[in-house]
Amino acid sequence: MKSKQDPRKQFGNRLRKLRLDAGLSQEALAYAAELDRSYVGGVERGEYNISLLNICALARALATPPYELLKFTDEPTDTAVKNAKNTKAKK
Repeated sequence: MKSKQDPRKQFGNRLRKLRLDAGLSQEALAYAAELDRSYVGGVERGEYNISLLNICALARALATPPYELLKFTDEPTDTAVKNAKNTKAKK
């Protein structure tokens, strides 16, 4: 089955979920991972093809194994689901 969404966006969505679940801001995560805050934001938006070293740095900062950041699906994000429901409700 072919992926419907760019894997960079899928990774970014997964990273954002794990970051929020950990109660961290982008700035706090970036500091803990020794990465630039704007880079972390870009990764979450799917703008960068992230390296294995940076995946490991983010995983370490989140206190989770690196493979957890790769557990994403083609399912829409919670925000996309909410937006779709709001659009249907307005019609």
